[in-house]
Amino acid sequence: MADAARTAVRVVMLGAPGAGKGTQAERFAKAHGIPRISTGDILREAVSEGTPLGRAAKATMDAGRLVSDEIMIGVVKERLERKDADHGFVLDGFPRTVAQAEALDKMIDGSAPLVIVDVEVPEDVLVKRLAGRRICGNCGWNALPAIERCARCGGPLVQRSDDGEQVVRERLRIYANSTQPLVDFYSRRATFRSVDGDQTLESVAADLAAAVASVVGGR
Repeated sequence: MADAARTAVRVVMLGAPGAGKGTQAERFAKAHGIPRISTGDILREAVSEGTPLGRAAKATMDAGRLVSDEIMIGVVKERLERKDADHGFVLDGFPRTVAQAEALDKMIDGSAPLVIVDVEVPEDVLVKRLAGRRICGNCGWNALPAIERCARCGGPLVQRSDDGEQVVRERLRIYANSTQPLVDFYSRRATFRSVDGDQTLESVAADLAAAVASVVGGR
């Protein structure tokens, strides 16, 4: 993976809550030796490191407000400038707005394409998944079916307070409304791909790999 002659793999993962994009992003990143960068991870790292943007994000979150596009763009820019992102990355949870997407275009050079993958899952399937989902009460890890304890820290698994059916449907409605402009922004590009997320983990992973390879070629 350290061969500078190889084309970098730059992927943006889109998908509704429960679509499995986080799981697939982690698997893909590990398989390709590139970092999976999630919004939560970015913010936690920036806050823990005490960077100026991290301090600004912490103050915003402590006040119960949403982190602004300006702060998120700055934090992501800092993260992408790290050496481990030289040969690619998988972004999970960023961009969330057209303004963030436009800023991302300016952050990266033209040496490799930006592949956008939208993981599509029917709403009824998403509701069923989320209503039955459990997370670790200690570290927040999303548990897989039939798992009784957290695979990361061994902590107890609990249901999220916002995973009830009615709340889930409202979350999905808000997601669809808020992200449609972003999907419209990206879907016009030749590097945009859709993947059927209503399959086994292995089948989705294979389709994701094929979708990326159709843009950047084999590695």
